[in-house]
Amino acid sequence: MAKAVFLDRDGTINRDVGYLSRKEDIEILPGAFEALRTFKRLGFLNIVITNQSGIARGYYTEEELKEIHDEFLKILNAEEKLIDDIFYSPYHSEGIVKEFAIEHETRKPGTGMIEQAAAKYNIDLSQSIFIGDSLVDMQCAQNAGIKKILVLTGYGETTKKKCAAENIILEHIAGNLLAASEIVRKILKTE
Repeated sequence: MAKAVFLDRDGTINRDVGYLSRKEDIEILPGAFEALRTFKRLGFLNIVITNQSGIARGYYTEEELKEIHDEFLKILNAEEKLIDDIFYSPYHSEGIVKEFAIEHETRKPGTGMIEQAAAKYNIDLSQSIFIGDSLVDMQCAQNAGIKKILVLTGYGETTKKKCAAENIILEHIAGNLLAASEIVRKILKTE
């Protein structure tokens, strides 16, 4: 079976600009390339798991999101394949686009995107890790029974306090994705 690093997109790999709706606003965070390379060398699939409620809210369409993700992959996979796949959830119960204005199991903290990825790539979740900056990332990882690393980029500092208030145990906290990759390397050495 495969193992994966599940990664949030905005605030973890890419600078969080609110609702990323233009490919020109993609800005890969410092150290992300090196971190993603490290995960690949350690034998992980790198899979992005991202809520995209901007679709439900009418900020952009699925076609526009595809253009953004195509550019995102073009940047990150230019020299070597660092991202294996992107799963996104376009849903939000308060959306204005009728077909997406619902509760849905794929929306984090639901585990639907992780389940889809696990089925598609035959992933052993017990050998996988989730890295993100938001409360829903940490809740999603906990709901899926996956080890989690909170990065302090994006919403990380605020999330750390929220996790403490909600009794979500954070196995690891890292300053950024590069620091998280060092934690993953150390975890593998001790197992």
